[in-house]
Amino acid sequence: MTHEFKKIIKEYSIAKLANLKCVLATVVDLDGSSYRKPGVRMLIREDDVMIGAVSGGCVEKEVLFQAQSVFENGITKLMTYDGRFRLGCEGLLYILLESFSPEEALITDFKFVIENRKSFKLNTSYIKEYGDLEGYGTFMSLNSDTYTFNSGTKEQTNSLHFCQTLEPCQRLLLIGGEHDAVQLAHFGLGMGWEVNVAVTPKENKSIADFHGIDRLLDFEPEEFPVETIDKNTAVLLMTHSYVKDLKYLMRLKNSKPTYLGILGPIKRREKLLSELLEHDMDIDLGFIENIHGPAGLNIGAETPQEIAISILAEILTVIRKTQPVMLKDKLKSVH
Repeated sequence: MTHEFKKIIKEYSIAKLANLKCVLATVVDLDGSSYRKPGVRMLIREDDVMIGAVSGGCVEKEVLFQAQSVFENGITKLMTYDGRFRLGCEGLLYILLESFSPEEALITDFKFVIENRKSFKLNTSYIKEYGDLEGYGTFMSLNSDTYTFNSGTKEQTNSLHFCQTLEPCQRLLLIGGEHDAVQLAHFGLGMGWEVNVAVTPKENKSIADFHGIDRLLDFEPEEFPVETIDKNTAVLLMTHSYVKDLKYLMRLKNSKPTYLGILGPIKRREKLLSELLEHDMDIDLGFIENIHGPAGLNIGAETPQEIAISILAEILTVIRKTQPVMLKDKLKSVH
């Protein structure tokens, strides 16, 4: 959800330049089931433009209608949406609407937190009662400072609280700059992930070759900044060069990414790992065992786009610690 909040802040800054008021909608509670869970947010501009979504698309018009009073009087409001009669989701959503006009210091600190891949906290007060909730709203903790989204928000002692700690965005690091990396970058960006691409100087690549990515890392394998890899980074080794892949593995051997995949057939993977062990007999076996190769799930993928989907699907199963299964065969809740 961090990437969704990043977009909200970005779009708010654009709206502010256009002198447009904004209201933030937050799903703070849920009775039953719903397409999306508490913690999802949507920004509404006074020109009726909506950024983000709090459902699959059926609730948004009602949120837009209910937000009009907040634009008019600036008072926080709780609305409910009963999906049992409208959506078939058997859930009752509680959505808090609050004026969104954060001070510049919040924007500055938020950018610092995002760039430095730090977590941040949100604490939203509410009561499960339809109507105006003057003084209720969200406190946001960034580093050692706490902010509100508008000047009217006060601490509430006798209320419910929806609290979230949002971790740094999921990051996808693609080591290799060929056509298939372009496809993976495209799909990764579409999922809201930060995408970095690593190439070597001799490849003569620029960030423009990978439209929309956050960063291009232009280093020889032996000099790759391995310290940039954290627990929220998924790494895919896809240089299409056996020698390069081996050099990168030697460099990555002490890192702990959330996922490490290698493109290519099983025989190639086994040869790579055997030679890696020959170079360093003391290498952590946990590193070896956590390598996914060939990367991806067996979904019958053939084209570069389909292969990208299969790889990203496998990364998700590793991140979420789940096993892929057709939803029609899942006995418990879908999401």
